[in-house]
Amino acid sequence: METMHLPSHIAVIPDGNRRWARRRSLLPWKGHEKGIASFTEIADAVFGRGIPYLTLWAASEDNLTKRAKREIAYLLSYLEQWIDHEIARGDFARRGIQVKFIGRWRTILSDRKKLAARIDALTAQTAHGEAHHLTVLFGYDGQREMLDAIRTLQKRPEVPARDAELRAALATGALPPVDLVIRTGGEPHWSAGFMMWQTANSQFAFTETLWPAFGEAELLEILKDFSKRERRFGG
Repeated sequence: METMHLPSHIAVIPDGNRRWARRRSLLPWKGHEKGIASFTEIADAVFGRGIPYLTLWAASEDNLTKRAKREIAYLLSYLEQWIDHEIARGDFARRGIQVKFIGRWRTILSDRKKLAARIDALTAQTAHGEAHHLTVLFGYDGQREMLDAIRTLQKRPEVPARDAELRAALATGALPPVDLVIRTGGEPHWSAGFMMWQTANSQFAFTETLWPAFGEAELLEILKDFSKRERRFGG
């Protein structure tokens, strides 16, 4: 691993939770339970190899607004449990891992005060981390992000419409370009304009493995493949 060319920023679209549950004759939200628990394993594997940035898409806007209410309730409950576990574990803070949540979750879930308090607590606990950055996209939609950035710039006509200004207006604008996007679940398509600015020159890895079954071993194989690729940046 020491000689492997590793990405600096990995973004993951973790698809397949419900299909994983159905194939095991489980209720769909049991896939969310296993999928959210996998966040820790993948974060530990990524940061343990010295990669500074990991972005995980925990839920889209549609996931939080258009799914069955019972499924959404379970999803949020499992996320709360994961956050509680990470706060108690304290490992992110000890290892200098800064955790941030990006998305419209606070607006969409305005009645979930306990969840907001837990997210804020984990964010505060890890605020001084500088070694690694874990970004959780929650209630996130890339198309809305881009439209909101454009609307922000329209309100500031004195600001020139340049790359730097548009990027600064994005909710994810502080994040560096994504070197590698991993999508699990065997459906190799993009979703909701996912991080369209940061992924303009990304390498992509699609796997048939459903997210709850995706682990460190397969991540390592993807990293080995990435290290052999030639980056052309549109050339």
